[in-house]
Amino acid sequence: MADNKSTRDHRWTTSSSWPANSNKIESTPEETRENLSIEWGKDIVEGLRTYGLITYAHRHAEAYENYRLPGASAPTTIYPYGFSPLETIDENNFQANLGLKGDDLFGFSWDLSTLYGQDDDDIGVKNTYNSSYANVYGYSPTTTRAATYSMAQWTSNFDMRRNFNVGMATPMTFAMGAEHRLETYHVGAGNDASYLYGGTSGYAGISPVSAGQWQRNVWAGYLDGDFHPLKHWDLDFAGRFEHYTDAGNTETGKITTRYDFTRRIAVRGTISTGFRAPTLAEEHYSSLSVSPTGASGLLGANSTAARSIGASSLKPERSTSAEGGIVLEPVDRFHISADVYQINIRDRILAASSIAGTSALEAIQAAGVDIATGGSVSLSNIKAYYYANAASTRTQGLDIQSDYRFLLHRYGSLDLSLLLNLNRTVVTHLNTNIFGNPFANAQTQASAQGVPRSKIILNAHWDYGKWGVNIRETRFGSYKTLLTYEDLAPSSVRYSTTTFLPFENTPVWTTDLEVAYRVNKHWRLAIGSNNIFNQRPRMVPAVVNYLGPKIYDSASPLSMTGAYYFGRVDANF
Repeated sequence: MADNKSTRDHRWTTSSSWPANSNKIESTPEETRENLSIEWGKDIVEGLRTYGLITYAHRHAEAYENYRLPGASAPTTIYPYGFSPLETIDENNFQANLGLKGDDLFGFSWDLSTLYGQDDDDIGVKNTYNSSYANVYGYSPTTTRAATYSMAQWTSNFDMRRNFNVGMATPMTFAMGAEHRLETYHVGAGNDASYLYGGTSGYAGISPVSAGQWQRNVWAGYLDGDFHPLKHWDLDFAGRFEHYTDAGNTETGKITTRYDFTRRIAVRGTISTGFRAPTLAEEHYSSLSVSPTGASGLLGANSTAARSIGASSLKPERSTSAEGGIVLEPVDRFHISADVYQINIRDRILAASSIAGTSALEAIQAAGVDIATGGSVSLSNIKAYYYANAASTRTQGLDIQSDYRFLLHRYGSLDLSLLLNLNRTVVTHLNTNIFGNPFANAQTQASAQGVPRSKIILNAHWDYGKWGVNIRETRFGSYKTLLTYEDLAPSSVRYSTTTFLPFENTPVWTTDLEVAYRVNKHWRLAIGSNNIFNQRPRMVPAVVNYLGPKIYDSASPLSMTGAYYFGRVDANF
């Protein structure tokens, strides 16, 4: 595509007449974060040690939603100049890990631990209004709680390891263990005004129909044996069994081998199978975003609402993978490795293609939220989707890594490294919904395949006394995607779920820099920047720019806000 003003500037020309309700603000959310962690370990007696880690994190964020015209979605007595709702989140995350480990239990070293973690999200909307609710009750709040989400996981493990002399070149290492995991997921409904009669502007709340609590138990056990049939040949076998109370049983395994021809040349390879059960959130999470011209709802895959537009129960993902490579150390302190790999994933869980129009409207209504169409709200821009076992994919790639340390004596040391990744993902099979239609349309397939085909990272780290300087150059290769036609597109393709605009992100380099100073053994100061030269994603054409400010491709690995500058204080006691 030619690099001219019509493809670079979101204002373009007078012929690109944006609607009056075009957004006035576009950025990443404003966030504040606080983190606290406490870690300890103590020997109780010789050969017996206790340890633990407790962490807590809080996050508050606010993000602007689409602009509403004066009088269109709320009385001018409340918002005389129109308004942009603010979606808010208050997140609290904590975990506690306690463990006990010992050196000798019938000759085994052992580790007994339990970990409990929980993440609570309170979703709200500020600077909003529900005009239909106000028509019924005579008022509408301007701040509401839209939903609450909570995910908890309690995991307990017991692991054992021992060396056995079996007459080989070196002793065999045998390991085994067991695990229990309790997972809980909770979705709480919002205030009445957040979801009744179409919901609040910007973000409609969760209705009691979509709320609930779900849990499952997971039991697992594993065996691992590491052998050395020959002095320079390592062979490792591992197998794992898991039982999910909702997803059934699974067995996975891995065989890894490595042969060292000399201390400077080795080859290695791995063949393995994998299993990933759908998360409780993938099965039950739902949300609804309401814009001035439409609405988009993510429905829980196991919900009645999602079933009405083709959803079926999620199945586990299963994978097989193989990789092999060579490891070199041509001279001291210079390391090179190269590995090729292939990963096949069956029944991959993806966001299924959106359903638009009457079917989507009825599905959202079945989830407990009524959307009023007409006026600026187009029925063709009412969309609903869900997670599904949409497709099977194959990823093939090459990883090359190298590093070298220069000893500069009185001037410290310089570590140089290079990482090159080449990869390609293709969709090998499409699954169909209960109506016989593919879960994944062309856009969903492009999203599954749309990652940079190459990535290069060049890194240099210089240590000199108390000073440290790190500079990193990263190159993201090109990739292609399909974008939805939006407001300025011809009516024949506007908001289409079958016709899309092909778009290619061209290669780009970014630079990260950090300078650090160690004050003493407890304190370290650092300043720096990620993407210091302010590279941004490629701008998209006007016909796929939603309501004005969506000028960048959101799938790009680069942030639309460009450079990020920081200062950091590290304390270690």
